[in-house]
Amino acid sequence: YNRVWIPDNEEVWQSAEITKNYKAGDCFLHVQLEDGTELNYPVDPAALPPLRNPDILVGENDLTALSYLHEPAVLHNLKVRFVESKLIYTYSGIILVAINPYKQLPIYGDAIIHAYSGQNMGDMDPHIFAVAEEAYKQMARNNKNQSIIVSGESGAGKTVSARYTMRYFATVSKSSSNAHVEDKVLASNPITEAVGNAKTTRNDNSSRFGKYTEISFDQSYQIIGANMRTYLLEKSRVVFQSENERNYHIFYQLCASAVQPEFKHLKLGSAEEFNYTRMGGSTVIEGVDDRANMVETQKTFALLGLKGDFQMDVFKMLAAILHLGNVEITAVGDERSSISLEDKHLNIFCELLDLNCDKMAQWLCHRKIITTSETVIKPMTKAQTVNARDALAKKIYSHLFDFIVERINQALQFPGKQHTFIGVLDIYGFETFDVNSFEQFCINYANEKLQQQFNLHVFKLEQEEYMKEDIPWALIDFYDNQPVIDLIEAKMGILELLDEECLLPHGTDDNWLQKLYNNFVNKNALFEKPRMSNTSFIIQHFADKVEYKCEGFLEKNRDTVHEVLIEILKESKFHLCANFFQDNPVSVSPFSSTINIKSARPVLKSPNKQLRMTVGSKFRSSLSLLMVTLNATTPHYVRCIKPNDEKLPFEFDSKRVAQQLRACGVLETIRISAQSYPSRWTYIEFFSRYSILMTQQELSINDKKQICKIVLQRLIQDCNQYQFGRTKIFFRAGQVAYLEKLRSDKLRHACIMIQKSVRGWLQRKKFLCIKQAAITIQQYFRGQRTVRQAITARTLKQTWAAIIIQKYCRGYLVRRLCQLIHVAAVTIQAYTRGFLARKKYRKV
Repeated sequence: YNRVWIPDNEEVWQSAEITKNYKAGDCFLHVQLEDGTELNYPVDPAALPPLRNPDILVGENDLTALSYLHEPAVLHNLKVRFVESKLIYTYSGIILVAINPYKQLPIYGDAIIHAYSGQNMGDMDPHIFAVAEEAYKQMARNNKNQSIIVSGESGAGKTVSARYTMRYFATVSKSSSNAHVEDKVLASNPITEAVGNAKTTRNDNSSRFGKYTEISFDQSYQIIGANMRTYLLEKSRVVFQSENERNYHIFYQLCASAVQPEFKHLKLGSAEEFNYTRMGGSTVIEGVDDRANMVETQKTFALLGLKGDFQMDVFKMLAAILHLGNVEITAVGDERSSISLEDKHLNIFCELLDLNCDKMAQWLCHRKIITTSETVIKPMTKAQTVNARDALAKKIYSHLFDFIVERINQALQFPGKQHTFIGVLDIYGFETFDVNSFEQFCINYANEKLQQQFNLHVFKLEQEEYMKEDIPWALIDFYDNQPVIDLIEAKMGILELLDEECLLPHGTDDNWLQKLYNNFVNKNALFEKPRMSNTSFIIQHFADKVEYKCEGFLEKNRDTVHEVLIEILKESKFHLCANFFQDNPVSVSPFSSTINIKSARPVLKSPNKQLRMTVGSKFRSSLSLLMVTLNATTPHYVRCIKPNDEKLPFEFDSKRVAQQLRACGVLETIRISAQSYPSRWTYIEFFSRYSILMTQQELSINDKKQICKIVLQRLIQDCNQYQFGRTKIFFRAGQVAYLEKLRSDKLRHACIMIQKSVRGWLQRKKFLCIKQAAITIQQYFRGQRTVRQAITARTLKQTWAAIIIQKYCRGYLVRRLCQLIHVAAVTIQAYTRGFLARKKYRKV
């Protein structure tokens, strides 16, 4: 085969055609690029460039059907389908790869849903509905819980994909009752998006939290309810947004509705008036009407049975947060700060939450330090007071978010017993930015756990496929990321050292980082210290190396608010605010009391409550619970890909796509498949495709399975390149391409034979026509020549004499005939006249 892929700086890979035979030991490969450029490409004999697939396989709707399985083949196939065919979905084995088209497509209507309902996964084109149908069908057939795991970068389309799967279940499993449970399940999406989504530089509707929604079914497989679990809300967004980003949508919806009579008592204004909503300098999203969205949010609240009083309590909390952000803090020297009791926004904040204004003004600027012998009240600087205010705002919003999720879950509860469920996981993908902090660390930790679960599941499916087909099982080497998970979560791992540092009164980010250096540098290959920095550390994740900046890790992990401020909020006469800060809040998840969490390695136990309640510890526990749930279900994977950073429709940036394919596990799946038998054909498919390579003697056998075995043994001499299963033939990488070459050679030879025969017949037919025409022309000219040779003077005289004789003879004969006719006519007239005359006479 003479086409290969070579690396390219712009397109990652580019196609090239080999122009000169390569011999073992050559240091250069003579190739011609698609633009006609001749190139001597240096090669390593031990690692030659990857081969390009035959054209018959380009555009396949399943990447694992490609004969040559490698990154350039995958990238090219996705590009052809996305750019040329405008197809956004492609299978990669058990994964559905979904590329965001940045354009509304007419492929999600009810008619499409009904078209996919009841169909097998491979019978129709790849689609998110096909994955949903497969999950629903397996649940009904096997009575086993299912999970659909949707992951990808911000802006890749995760939220929309998760929304479509839930809509599919709501449509195909609609209950006959009047409870409209399906509508309530779908109504939970706009609410969580309002309070948990925000505009970022990458996405106008970016989910800033992870979400696992369990849709419950009864024994008739109709929806009876749902339950939602959330993970790692980005609380820092409440008090800080980067340039061209926004706070959570609900704040802007509330500000846009401030002039409405029912919101007058909240004393709000436009979003530009509040620090927490104008920080990013972008308060409006093009094409989005925040006022109209507020009406929709209120409608969906009402649809879930959350009426006006509940909604107004929520809006009061949100308005209080906005006013808290506008509280003016004044520096008094270098060591103190103060807040005026006349501060307008402080008074509104305390009025809305029914708090003591004097106490709030005092304790925002002071903190209480309790020692064994005394209690010290210490003033805080302006920067410390600002941090205390922002920490309080984040804490209130975090509790409010959990409360809303809890009330949604209560609204979606069902009286009967759950028979089965399908879980939809919409969670952040692997992230790496210029500056990575605690949030990225937790997100990438979650993706390590999900990737491990994914690898083990793919490995397990491969093993099951071989066992089902009675193929001898050979151990496949695949990347196991347990070491990096241990680095993060095991005893004396990064998280535990972080929690220990958080316990120390004078613990700092730098001290914690120094402990990491002492414990892991030169001792753990997955941990590195940057050469040019003493404030960062590097972890080798499954997808890429990521450098984390240690600044802010302790503060974000502690997530603490001064105890005195908590006590003030507990004393609030506003019941919702007071309930948020009670010592034993109601658990948001109904599962937390029934499942014991175990980490991968034993983790140091501590009697100290604060250690157990750090953000990192809580996230680790909730992640372990998620893994327990996912491992108890049959997973289905949707990997969302962002094709470009400019949000342009059907534009394919190969660099960005390749980066995401490496990060989301698609290429790892391909690699695992390629190590074993990546191409699998049923005997019927093989017979239909390659019957042209079979002899008449082989075709005379009645058993098609036996024919396939005989033909393969004749065509591929090395029996290690394929295996015969019970229903399928398994091929090593490259064997299908070899069979395609044999088939194309046979077809080419047959085409040549047909062309030869047809061309010969056409030429013979043309020759006979020309020959007949030549004979006719010859006859005519020979006749003319004979006539000219035969004509003489004597002949002319004789001819003329004959003509004269003929003339006179013909005249004589005509005159004689005329005379006879004349005599006859006269005779007839005479007799007739005589008869008439006698008749007239007699009458007289």
